[in-house]
Amino acid sequence: MNPGKRLAGASATFMKGMCMGSADIVPGVSGGTMALILGIYERLLRAIRSFDKDWLSLVVKGRFGAALSRNDLPFLAALGAGILAALLFFTHVVPLPKLIVSHPEQVYGLFFGLILASVVILMGAVERYGFGEVAMTLLGVAAGFAIVNLVPVETPDSAWFIFLCGFVAISAMLLPGISGSFILLILGKYAYIIDALGHFDLAVIAVFVAGMASGLVVFSRVIVWLLSRYHQPTLLVIKGILIGSLWIIWPFQERVFETVRGKDRLVSSSPVLPDAFDDTVLAAFAWMALGIGSVLLLHRLAGRQGQGPNV
Repeated sequence: MNPGKRLAGASATFMKGMCMGSADIVPGVSGGTMALILGIYERLLRAIRSFDKDWLSLVVKGRFGAALSRNDLPFLAALGAGILAALLFFTHVVPLPKLIVSHPEQVYGLFFGLILASVVILMGAVERYGFGEVAMTLLGVAAGFAIVNLVPVETPDSAWFIFLCGFVAISAMLLPGISGSFILLILGKYAYIIDALGHFDLAVIAVFVAGMASGLVVFSRVIVWLLSRYHQPTLLVIKGILIGSLWIIWPFQERVFETVRGKDRLVSSSPVLPDAFDDTVLAAFAWMALGIGSVLLLHRLAGRQGQGPNV
């Protein structure tokens, strides 16, 4: 591949990482969802899984060239840079956590549109729907619905629990439809971790990242194993989880926030229908339409290039 194509590919992957990073900040939206939408989900899992004991053995022996050849490092580096850039951008330049509180209808409207259009495309890619396919999809819907209706709880700030939060959150991020940010909300650590990132609290960040790294190693192997042996059923369950998550991403909710240590934290949320078409409702639907249109455009462009999503 010539340098121009490599640069273009890295830039495209970086932008996909930005999409994943921005999605992971919003409670209820998953970076795994964006990976599935963008057609890089299975490639991401394979790349993460490649850091195994054989790779570690090569590193220990000093065979760095052989170790590098086992990994999709250019892809992971560009994607990771995009995710990191999004986390920094949406906590410093555009304060997305604050916008979720001040303009939740517009923020969730955009992501609802993105996910709704993706669900239609992904489910439409299934060749046939027999009893087994429908059952697997409904199982995923039930699982997704159950998870997003869990109630946030108060939890300790101890290092061991921050490590556990990182482990569980990154595992959730790998599953489309299950938001790592929402899991952090359930564990009572969403604002705590976002604050740590915003203020570069390295003590908290280091423990959290260690938990994330451990979760990546363990959970990516579980999903890859399932996909290798039960590819279609696993994908159908994953897509079902995506459908179930729409409940909590619907932009019109009765949201209850509590101020804890000077920060507004979401403690409960119940979907409702808007009672009037005011400017807020119209703006939410406009952002929803933008999300739907963006996914349809991406899908059409990917189809023209023969690079549809990995479904």
